[in-house]
Amino acid sequence: MKFSEIIQSETPVLIDFYATWCGPCKTLMPTLKELKKELRDSVSIIKIDVDKNQELASKFQVRGVPTLMLFKSGEMKWRQSGVLTVAQLKSVISQYK
Repeated sequence: MKFSEIIQSETPVLIDFYATWCGPCKTLMPTLKELKKELRDSVSIIKIDVDKNQELASKFQVRGVPTLMLFKSGEMKWRQSGVLTVAQLKSVISQYK
């Protein structure tokens, strides 16, 4: 499935632009696992390695990692760089369910 198809979903899609060498990205990983466990099918979480997907990272002007974006129906609803807590992410996602 292509990125453009994934973000068309009616279900909120949280995109995590990350890099394997990035410390904060590794810190965020358990947070995203917990978030998925709590929200289950009410959110999709997609991880995108910026080193392997430079064109996509460039298209969305990802300058730092981790950068999180929330899409719904093909539209970017929210974007933020840095590490967030499960509670912060749930709060953002709940606005777009």
